[in-house]
Amino acid sequence: MEGGPRLGVALRLGGRDPSGAPAPHCPHGPALLFAKILQGKEEGRRFYACSACRERKDCRFFQWEGEKVSEARRLAQEKYNQSRQPSFSHTQNVERYKEFVVLPLSERKFCQECQQLLLPPEWSRHAGHQVLGDVSVAQLRRPSQLLRPLENKKTNAQYLFADRSCQFLLDLIIALGFKRVLCVGTPRLHELIKSQSLQEQKSPIRSLLLDIDFRYSQFYTEEEFCHYNMFNHYFFGGEAAHDRCQEFLQRDEGEGVIMVADPPFGGLVEALALAFRQLIAMWKQTGCTDAASKELPIFWIFPYFFESRILEFFPSFRMLDYQVDYDNHALYKHGKTGRKQSPVRIFTNVSPRLIVLPVEEGYRFCCICQRYVSSENQHCEACNSCTSKDGRRWRHCFLCKTCVKPSWVHCRVCDRCALPSHSCKNADAGCFVCGAADHKRTACPNLHATTRVCRGGQKLNPKKNKLKANMRKGKKAKTAKQRKKKKSKKLLN
Repeated sequence: MEGGPRLGVALRLGGRDPSGAPAPHCPHGPALLFAKILQGKEEGRRFYACSACRERKDCRFFQWEGEKVSEARRLAQEKYNQSRQPSFSHTQNVERYKEFVVLPLSERKFCQECQQLLLPPEWSRHAGHQVLGDVSVAQLRRPSQLLRPLENKKTNAQYLFADRSCQFLLDLIIALGFKRVLCVGTPRLHELIKSQSLQEQKSPIRSLLLDIDFRYSQFYTEEEFCHYNMFNHYFFGGEAAHDRCQEFLQRDEGEGVIMVADPPFGGLVEALALAFRQLIAMWKQTGCTDAASKELPIFWIFPYFFESRILEFFPSFRMLDYQVDYDNHALYKHGKTGRKQSPVRIFTNVSPRLIVLPVEEGYRFCCICQRYVSSENQHCEACNSCTSKDGRRWRHCFLCKTCVKPSWVHCRVCDRCALPSHSCKNADAGCFVCGAADHKRTACPNLHATTRVCRGGQKLNPKKNKLKANMRKGKKAKTAKQRKKKKSKKLLN
């Protein structure tokens, strides 16, 4: 990506080192190439930084593009990378699990501090730790409830689907006829699919989990889990893991598979899009003649305000109105109203008319748009679409010729709709409604007319205006009393 922000740091996709050398590695795999941006242009040298961590305190790796690295420094970095790897390999964890599951219930222990299943010879080394005993088979089948979520929103952001959203996704996948699910960063969906497959004897759905959290290797075989970094498309298990994922995607000539991805919301959309394209390329290498013209069905779960960025890379995607909620997130919960609703949506290349949203939760079918929408998402005749993104009823602005959030008004200085408290592009202008420098917005004679045009001719809330007017009157009365009191004190003195 060569277009970037006016100020800050931008990712340079496809950027290569002038020497032709491959990208250097940190503990999270190949680093990504970045550039500093000032006023929309690159300033200074490009540099490599960690793909998974956006803050240096989480991963200290940094290297200038084209920098000559000494042999001693290279060896030190390799040693550091190795020291940050797990103590057990995936194969060893599988063997440990086989030993653990046959132990009597009283001997099945899990160290909550080390986040590790414990075998009897290891108990003494964890004597001072907080240990959970009597770990049941049911708990082993739900490792996302046993493991402590990693909640660094800029690195792991393990916000786990609530049962409502997880069950909806699985029901939708079954209704659409998919037989295999590639779960990218969705451990709870993977658990539910595996649990369902134990009950379904006839043609159960299969799933493969790709996740950067290696702790899941304690509970799943190498055919069920791959240690994977979705920001640089890196398989920690090397070619063997890559081949297992490719075989899963290409099974049955690539038919009947869908990818469900739930990346950290603080992650770079550009990096995620590149990794997803590489997974799509793996799926397309089936050898079928019509594979090039087909698309891998995808559910990308992400906040609605990233819609334009996602469509930049995947123009065929459409956003569904379904609100995804999470168990361990304070804000992203179902049942809230207004601006407190969960902003997380499903972006997909599956036709929205094929996707039925639950009517009992207030979703309805729009006959004109031919898709399910939220109850407050009203069809706009001017836009010829159900335009709301956040679950609230939006209003059409005839000046902008589009629908906007209900709290926005049209700013003549910026020539667009925005919050009344926003900073105008022309900071010197006195009034953001008409642009005149001799008065403020509150005293603008065009304020009422502009608001009527922006809000489709509806009046402002009279109760709210009356309350504000009373507050202003009270403030004026208070200041008048204070002046009178000061004056009387002066007279007395």
